[in-house]
Amino acid sequence: MTSLAGEIYVLREKERDQVEVYDVITYRLQRCLTVLNSRLFNDIASCEHYCCIYIIDDITQRGLDVECIHRLDAQGAATQWPVNDRPCGLSVNAQRNLLVTCHEARKIKEFTTDGHKVRTVRLPGDVINPWHTVQMRSGQFIVCHGWVGDAVRRVCMISADGRHIVHSHGGQPGSDTGQYNGPRHLAVDNDEFVFVVDVFNRRVTLLSPTLHYIRQVVSSDQLKWWPLCMYLDTQKRFLYVGESECKDGELTTGRVVVFSV
Repeated sequence: MTSLAGEIYVLREKERDQVEVYDVITYRLQRCLTVLNSRLFNDIASCEHYCCIYIIDDITQRGLDVECIHRLDAQGAATQWPVNDRPCGLSVNAQRNLLVTCHEARKIKEFTTDGHKVRTVRLPGDVINPWHTVQMRSGQFIVCHGWVGDAVRRVCMISADGRHIVHSHGGQPGSDTGQYNGPRHLAVDNDEFVFVVDVFNRRVTLLSPTLHYIRQVVSSDQLKWWPLCMYLDTQKRFLYVGESECKDGELTTGRVVVFSV
């Protein structure tokens, strides 16, 4: 989910009306947007400057080969462009460009709002399965990586050229305060404190700007299912966490839970 111009945008996996738009105060559904020729949405991000949202479409795992970004304006007019690697996470940086995390290729790709590629950043060799990236004001990247079967699952601060890990938090998978069991999505506040969604531990962890542990801001007893994504409203200090139920390997239902942070 994300927000734009006082509205909350939520992705749904269905053939039409995939983007539901809610009022940010009442949480009432305002309208739905349909993205034509879409297959499987993965993440969403917004840009207030260009008044648009970006959506990942990735259907490689179902025998097709669609790896692209959809760009929608506030009225729902859409364009798209290819990524040429499997995308899994989106964010917008201070230059108002789109950062696309490609987990299988271990790359970050930066695009302008009209889909022109600015650069590709290759991540260090021990950053396996990166899921989401946020760029700090310094130009350094915060990346969460690691999944089921990976020996290392953590959050890293990586140099602006992508070559070096500057700080990290986590390591061997687990449920202790210094461990993760599925770090999947990130958010950063105005003071550059880092929020981390930990899927299989069902929690959200808060880290300092240098990735030292602060506290749990959302615990497992506050969630019902698996938290897969989040959005931080830095002005209102509201954290929107999207959680989904999984049955037989399929996501069957979901909801958004709002926390004051």
